[in-house]
Amino acid sequence: MQEYDLIVLGTGGAGYGPAMRCRKAGWKVAVINEGPYSGTCAVRGCIPKKVLKGASEIINSAKLLQQPGVFTNDLIASWPDLIKFKRTFTDPMPPNTEKELREAGIELFSGAPRFVGNLQLEVNGQQLYGKKIHIAVGAKPSKLPIAGAEYLITSDDFLELEDLPDRMIFVGGGYISFEFAHIVAMFGVEATILHSDDKPLSSFDKDIVDTLIEASQAAGIKIETDAAVQQIDKQDNGFKVTTKNGRTFSADLIVHGGGRVPAIDELNLEASYIDYDEKQGVSVNEKLQSTSNPNVFAAGDAAASGPPLSPVASREGAIVADNLLGKNSKVASYVSTPSVIFSSPTVGKVGYLEAEAREKDIDFEVKITDLTRWFDSKRLGIKHAKSKILIEKSTGKIVGAHLICNHAEDLINIFSLAVELGLTVDQLKAPIMAFPTSSDDMRDML
Repeated sequence: MQEYDLIVLGTGGAGYGPAMRCRKAGWKVAVINEGPYSGTCAVRGCIPKKVLKGASEIINSAKLLQQPGVFTNDLIASWPDLIKFKRTFTDPMPPNTEKELREAGIELFSGAPRFVGNLQLEVNGQQLYGKKIHIAVGAKPSKLPIAGAEYLITSDDFLELEDLPDRMIFVGGGYISFEFAHIVAMFGVEATILHSDDKPLSSFDKDIVDTLIEASQAAGIKIETDAAVQQIDKQDNGFKVTTKNGRTFSADLIVHGGGRVPAIDELNLEASYIDYDEKQGVSVNEKLQSTSNPNVFAAGDAAASGPPLSPVASREGAIVADNLLGKNSKVASYVSTPSVIFSSPTVGKVGYLEAEAREKDIDFEVKITDLTRWFDSKRLGIKHAKSKILIEKSTGKIVGAHLICNHAEDLINIFSLAVELGLTVDQLKAPIMAFPTSSDDMRDML
């Protein structure tokens, strides 16, 4: 049995950093990686998604500017060529990451790891022992209780589609479904989102979500609520989807958008006395150390810690590295961590929802602004834009921000800084900003 100071499972944002830093400190390090090196974000998540979104938003802008006559025809876009372009970003990442790890002197094992004893792992018939183990295996699509679920394609499959069908159904009203539906709708696909209850995107502000639904419908996307999928049947001309209340829908391709879960179910964590929750991840303390086995750490989507976001995974990986190397590093509050839906227009949120602020006994006021009157909206023909800002009455501090507008993905970072530093409305308004910009228009939200 080969022995190491540290064994890291996974090479994404939560795993790469601890492996490299501990190796640089002189540790004997091994990495076990299943699938492409580099993790979800770089290869099959946020990076390729943003490339596809970039093309679709150009098409969307052209469509919106047809009304004033700026564009007289739809742009002609090639999906196969867009996929080729996307691969110029994603294809180099796995070999480059693998090369960097090898050149650092880290021993690599490709395959599915499984615990066979306390701090003992098996991969491809080889057994390894680690004085410390770090679990950073990320997440995977959840198993849906649907007859015919084998006909669903995953987000990984979607991002590799060589061609687009005429009709697509997205199962589940989460951010993956909305983002992908907005992308393909701009390429002429008849896109339908089927959501199980009446509250799609329930972790986002309802007023903002309602505005997004209006924008989605205006883009030709059908959104069906109270449409929990019960069965998928393959037919000669595609697929038939039947919901629990008896409704039926037809499509050429059906995409799993029903959520993701930590990819830990096949690790046999019990063999190493590692407590976990199947939906939340490995149980960890504020140092991201296993609550049941102090020699095990976990971070990112595999850990029951922060929100499942790429920047969170990277930050948590740094915290794990600190603690492995003897520093007393702890997880801070995630209240200032923004979350974004890359639809058209984009949705962003940070801080508290109204219900969450009330639970915290915060006395706040809400300022809602129709942003369609903004110059930035008008110049692009945007008809659906809104902000909702939560302001603590006694201090004037920003405690929550919820946006749907052009550049929301960047504007929300300003509000993230405000929430993190406890900035007030007056402080946010104080600087003179470049004009005309969305950042300067932000004053109208406050």
